[in-house]
Amino acid sequence: MLTIDPTSSTPPYEQIRIQIADLVRDGELVPGTRLPTVRRLAGDLGLAPNTVARSYRELERDEIIQTRGRHGSYIAMHGTSNQRHAQAAAQAYVLRLGELGIGMDEGLKYVRAAFQSR
Repeated sequence: MLTIDPTSSTPPYEQIRIQIADLVRDGELVPGTRLPTVRRLAGDLGLAPNTVARSYRELERDEIIQTRGRHGSYIAMHGTSNQRHAQAAAQAYVLRLGELGIGMDEGLKYVRAAFQSR
């Protein structure tokens, strides 16, 4: 999911922040998705926990994630009320498709067909 380029001039905390923000923007991380714990992600990436914690703090400041204390960090619900409802509906749809064994490409075909038929 996330990678760190040790040769980059961009600090590791910023690489994490940018990658998570990009995944949210691209719809690969949807509202309500739980992020790895700071310690786990730091261990996976070979970084100090404070580096990951800084990324999470900045993402929270930018309202991309929400931290719920000991319950972890999640991708934030954002936007207008209609957008939040649409995000929740999309999340429920994706979960249901997963239960049915239907992948993203096929699921998107159904969404496109539904939009075209309305």
